[in-house]
Amino acid sequence: MNWKFWQKEKNAQPKKKTKSREWFDAIIFAVIAATVIRVFFIEAYTIPTGSMEKSLLIGDFLFVSKVNYGARIPMTPVAFPFAHHTMPVTGTKAYYDGIQWKYRRLPGIQDIKRNDVVVFNFPDGDTVALEAQDRDYYEMVRSYGREAIHNQYTIVSRPVDKRENYIKRCIGIAGDVLSMKDGLVTVNGKAVPMENTGQINYLVELKNSDFNFEVFKDMGFVISDIQGIGGNTFDFLGTPEMMEEVKKLDFVVSVKPRTSPLEADESNIFPQDPNRKWNVDNWGPVQVPKKGWTVKLDSLTMPMYQRAISIYEGNKIEKAGKGWTINGQPADSYTFKMDYFWMMGDNRHNSLDSRYWGFVPEDHVVGKALFIWMSYDTNASFFGKIRWSRIFKGIH
Repeated sequence: MNWKFWQKEKNAQPKKKTKSREWFDAIIFAVIAATVIRVFFIEAYTIPTGSMEKSLLIGDFLFVSKVNYGARIPMTPVAFPFAHHTMPVTGTKAYYDGIQWKYRRLPGIQDIKRNDVVVFNFPDGDTVALEAQDRDYYEMVRSYGREAIHNQYTIVSRPVDKRENYIKRCIGIAGDVLSMKDGLVTVNGKAVPMENTGQINYLVELKNSDFNFEVFKDMGFVISDIQGIGGNTFDFLGTPEMMEEVKKLDFVVSVKPRTSPLEADESNIFPQDPNRKWNVDNWGPVQVPKKGWTVKLDSLTMPMYQRAISIYEGNKIEKAGKGWTINGQPADSYTFKMDYFWMMGDNRHNSLDSRYWGFVPEDHVVGKALFIWMSYDTNASFFGKIRWSRIFKGIH
């Protein structure tokens, strides 16, 4: 080697980065670091509806742990950072679904337990009407017909991890047998009354309609929780504990849960089977599928499990005479490949949950809700109001 050339190289100073290059590198590093944290550790989530009141309120901002149940490896790896399924300005897809990875999950520190508050991808969100994304596509089809919906809306399909995020409480884990009668859930033969975070509607009869609302406000009610329905009878939305306090008031005549009659039939209740006369307060029994569990396929079980077998587990099911074929082979039973869960909102009469769309597969689970880091009541004033008492409140 030439000594002069070597000395020149030795004395040469490294080329200094420009300010723009430094900013570019810093931004790239920040995006990568934030994406890794969001995918594998923790993610922020906002409560958009009242389906989880009283435990979670509209305007609560949560941190959701990916570590507790084990982080899910991205199934749609090519996506725009920090956008879920839609670009914020253009409204176009924020991901490329030409590359799809199989469902895999890192080891977690716990399994999903009953009463956990869980964030998951909406199971019925595989098909979406873009102009009506806040509505369940399948319920729209049942109500108006497939042709009418496809003629009126732009219909798209979404991969599992790009379906809408939902948050509910886990009522049943894999293998559980659940039912509900008069609004009371039974799990594996044991009645499970609502805790003080769960609420339903009650019929309250008063001696007269002239009462001081401040009495109920002190018990935790808000104006919208109480609605007159004729005479001295009112509809109260509250927890069992709140209603026990209402019963003690000397001007209250009676307090009764406002639940659907046992014989009432609601066609939109899962599994939308005309042979099952179920409603939002009376349904079951339902057995939640468990990995390795084998179910016999017949006219009773197919309405309950056909979607799980075909859509969630990726099999082709066809009716063949009096029986069924799965992937072209005759089948009189099926063994599930995943665990499933039954999710319900704490605001039982104002929640679209498993009572309407059924089971949540394990590959749809996003994470466990940990605590509220900010809460903002947009209805309190023009500029909104911070709910200071809810900041850093744990979720139970």
